[in-house]
Amino acid sequence: MTSPARASLPGTASPEAHALARAAGITVTVADLLARRGLTEPAELARFLDPKLSHLTPPDGMADRDAAAERIAFAIRQHEPIAIFGDYDCDGITSAAILTGILEALGGRPVPLLASRFDGGYGVSPAAVERIVATGAKLLVTCDCGSSDHATLTEVRAHGIDVIVIDHHLVPSEPLPAVAFLNPHRPECAFPYKGLASCGLVLSVGAAVRARLGQALDLRSWLDLVAIGTIADVAPLDGDNRALVRAGLRTLAEGRRPGVRALLELARVDATSALSGEDVAFRIAPRINAPGRLGRPDLALELLLAKSHEDARALGAAIERLSTERRSIQEKMIVEAVREIEEAGYHERPAIVIGREGWSHGIVGIVAGRLVSRYGKPVIAIGFEPGGHGRGSVRGPKGSRLHDALSQLGDVLDRFGGHQAAAGVEVRLSRLDALREAFERAIDSAPAIGSEDEHADTVWLHTSDTPARVLADVARLEPCGQGNPAPRVALRADVVAAREVKGGHLKLELELPGSQRMSGFGVSMGSRAGSLAGQVVVLGRLRRDAWRGGDAVEMRVEDVIAE
Repeated sequence: MTSPARASLPGTASPEAHALARAAGITVTVADLLARRGLTEPAELARFLDPKLSHLTPPDGMADRDAAAERIAFAIRQHEPIAIFGDYDCDGITSAAILTGILEALGGRPVPLLASRFDGGYGVSPAAVERIVATGAKLLVTCDCGSSDHATLTEVRAHGIDVIVIDHHLVPSEPLPAVAFLNPHRPECAFPYKGLASCGLVLSVGAAVRARLGQALDLRSWLDLVAIGTIADVAPLDGDNRALVRAGLRTLAEGRRPGVRALLELARVDATSALSGEDVAFRIAPRINAPGRLGRPDLALELLLAKSHEDARALGAAIERLSTERRSIQEKMIVEAVREIEEAGYHERPAIVIGREGWSHGIVGIVAGRLVSRYGKPVIAIGFEPGGHGRGSVRGPKGSRLHDALSQLGDVLDRFGGHQAAAGVEVRLSRLDALREAFERAIDSAPAIGSEDEHADTVWLHTSDTPARVLADVARLEPCGQGNPAPRVALRADVVAAREVKGGHLKLELELPGSQRMSGFGVSMGSRAGSLAGQVVVLGRLRRDAWRGGDAVEMRVEDVIAE
């Protein structure tokens, strides 16, 4: 009988893949992936492999773009203070930084502000209204929030402040009290590309303001922040986003922005080589998010707006301390959660609900995500305050219908919001057990929808291809991430050596056909070292071998299957 693991391995490269490799001058391995994705038409393939800013969709059909540009241009001409209010996550922070920088360069008087998890929460809260009014602004522009803030935006308008909302979240059924509402998901928005994150929308608005004022301003210098915000917000890396982020990664690698250079230095990112979506997602974005998770997101905004390298390094050092503190708190919370889950047997139930007094509600989202990866079940992780009020994050495996499940819990939850893949909740500590039972029942009644095969983006390393050539072609697929995952490679090899190294990780030395040698590194897989010998199939992601240097390649191992 074929084992489950063996059954999930990919088939061999098709004749179409071999033809594509010859026509495009790429490895059979990467051509196999592109053929599986249907990217075989020459013009479409060329556009995918070499996306350009000239490919961007014309913005003419974007609802309210002209109205927003006109009101902002008027504010600049009249020297009015303009309040820029961003969400506390990476997309909101980068959006606020982009708009602030562009308006300053165009002669405006922007006053940037951010929402706070710990003082008002998401969006334009009542606490945020006080801060906005205190700026003396005559115009408010929200970035990555505002779509559901009808009551507070009405209050802002009552203070004589016009409102422009720039957002990409759920569109409300009732009109917003705003002079302009930019959101590609509005039914009346004729802009055909719907995947822009708020940072991409803000850049487009900046271009419209520039045109309205008749000024010359090169907006490409803000593409580094567009790349960070788009990747961090898990926006699809196709269409316009692919062109914006590819160009943005090049700008990011140049490190001309003092705050970005400080981040690259702190994250020890080698900017001399091409940056990847993974570099941003796992090394840059978490540092920008760290201050907001612990209470002060403004620190990250100040870093991105820093004018000097000295200021940026000082701010970066403060953020790195917070990032280290965040990791420490996060790991402590995960250890506590795993212990309770396994002692109580929650992992044997349809879903997991876990919460404690004192847990940081700025970090519960990371904890929930880690628990989903560990147990493969929907998770609610909640941090409770001393008075018993709790705020939590909801995460689930691919295909989860979290919003459907939470919609059944109105008698247990104080509030909830989000979508099928991720959500947030508010609940009283006294209702924790009731929430656990109700969420388990709801998950049972809202089973996950079918998701893509786990190995849909797995291809065999073709015998005619060297790992170095394949890795060079993989770089042409960047930016990789949502909607364009990096390929996972399967290869047959003989295990030359396998050992457990510090931290419980696995270190492999492999011999490929043709006597090629490659090393492999498997996170938290060290316990398997003693059982690995002979010929195996190794699955994982190829990456540069920084230790050996040159064109050496190693594999980040995800699985090893004995032959």
